Amino acid sequence: MRTLIMLAACLIVAAGPARGGDDAQDRIADWFDLGAAALAEWRVEPPDADGRILIRPKAPGSADARRVMVIYPRRSSAYDVAMTTLLDEFANRALDLEFVAVNFRQDPARGDALLAEAAREGYALVYAMGSETVEWINGLRGDLRTPVVTVCAKDPVQLGQMPDYTSGSGDSIAFTSLNLRIDVQVEYLRELKPGLKNLAILVDAGNTSAVETQARPIEAAMRAAGVNAFEVAVTDAAKARDELAALTPAAVARMRLTDPTLENSLFWITGSTSVFTEIAEINAHSDRAPVLSVVPDVVQEGAASALLSIGVSFESNAQLAAVYGAEILSGRRAAAELPVGLVSPPDIAVNFLRARAVGMKVPFSFFETASYVYDAKGALARVNGRDVARGGD
Repeated sequence: MRTLIMLAACLIVAAGPARGGDDAQDRIADWFDLGAAALAEWRVEPPDADGRILIRPKAPGSADARRVMVIYPRRSSAYDVAMTTLLDEFANRALDLEFVAVNFRQDPARGDALLAEAAREGYALVYAMGSETVEWINGLRGDLRTPVVTVCAKDPVQLGQMPDYTSGSGDSIAFTSLNLRIDVQVEYLRELKPGLKNLAILVDAGNTSAVETQARPIEAAMRAAGVNAFEVAVTDAAKARDELAALTPAAVARMRLTDPTLENSLFWITGSTSVFTEIAEINAHSDRAPVLSVVPDVVQEGAASALLSIGVSFESNAQLAAVYGAEILSGRRAAAELPVGLVSPPDIAVNFLRARAVGMKVPFSFFETASYVYDAKGALARVNGRDVARGGD
């Protein structure tokens, strides 16, 4: 099962899902926040008149520190986790850097001006945060004068941005992927439910990258394997909760037609923020069908959690993006020659409170390799593969 290729450039140990981020401080800007791990090592200056946020290390640096620009498309809790992880990773590297985070607001003209600024002022690297930013910046290939690494973005091969997983881009962009390869997902689902009959795929119809790289590929692969796989699509992100309250029980009814006890049926949450943030609503209407997610962060403490994740966490992807950035900044590798960065093995997280609620048995192999485990009471029992020490109860 664990034959998924690791990136050719380096090795990385998946650290599992990032948990939380609200324990840091008040939100720095309406689109930007950092967790405690980053704030312990970095000093954040208030946004300037154009919204740029300068981030400098607290430890004394030189006057010749190189700058890295991180371009956001909008606000997202996923981006908060990714940026926190990037800064935490770079705090441990002797590269003498400063970061500038800026929101291009999905405005190509503003984005073009930012890239021109990066080239003019000699920025050493640009991070393209999120699929919307990567889609825009991919259209500028050949004209980029500053190396770019993608972070927190969906699969570039399935989006047509790269021809395969093993080649370099040949230009200034080094891609990483927030997705598992579909063949790996299928293998894990077969091990989890050998007799799987139904897979209801929850997605936001307006989230093009999630539809094209997560929903439709797994739907096609599972249908080819004889599984009744179908999309359950939210059409208005602002009303996702209300839509899911109706769509989820309708999907349960459809699955009961071929699986009356729901013993061999699953819900599968994609990386659509408007969907996975409504996990409590999904659980309330999913009956006995287990709810799984490709987003490890949706497996959390308590009952408002997916039962199981098989995917790539925002934290693990950002760790890989940091490795790629360090390779470029150190001069060891060029962005053009780095293959698509894939995290392997997948991040697995399990919540046994949810498993007990729906009567599902989790194979030991999943428990054994899980980065995060929540016990039968929904309490955290394992973090980053290490059991949590318990005091006397």
